[in-house]
Amino acid sequence: MTPTSVTHIDQRYIDGLLENNGQVIREIYTRFAAKVERYIVNNSGSEQDAGDIFQEALTAIYEQARHKQLRLTCPFEPFLLMVCKRKWLNELKKRSHQPVTKQREEVYNNIGEDVFAMAEQLEQQEEKAQLFLQMFRKLGEKCQEIIRHSLKGEHQEKVATALGVTYGYLRKKKSECLATLMKLIQSHSQY
Repeated sequence: MTPTSVTHIDQRYIDGLLENNGQVIREIYTRFAAKVERYIVNNSGSEQDAGDIFQEALTAIYEQARHKQLRLTCPFEPFLLMVCKRKWLNELKKRSHQPVTKQREEVYNNIGEDVFAMAEQLEQQEEKAQLFLQMFRKLGEKCQEIIRHSLKGEHQEKVATALGVTYGYLRKKKSECLATLMKLIQSHSQY
């Protein structure tokens, strides 16, 4: 985990939607539409429903990018599939269909991989990373610098030399800084 969020290389899909780039939009449909269709058909929907949900999801992503400068920090596929899944579950609630889902194993076998669970996991990781970053910024500069070096996996002897402190001081200060960071994170309402 790093103290700054890095834009994922798949941001090109978001940029392609914003620019109405036909080649990128065709690639999105070619690569991802079939998975969404399988999920929706296996969960009380039709091919028409899948097409509608896919289009609504792309429109929602486009609007987020256009009005809120959406930046991807995860792969596009699980993000898109998560948006589609949520839109479909909301649609099912409106229609009051039962059952909402089939057996997990059956759905997963049809999708080929559990990208929907991966999307939810990525969302949770992103929330945790944002909380970490928010609390990290509350630390003093010295603590931020020590933790930054630690996250890079550098040897403590080298870090101590680079910071102009003794090895013993660095170890003690690092422990104090991490304890403070953990207290900040644990005291936050998101935790």
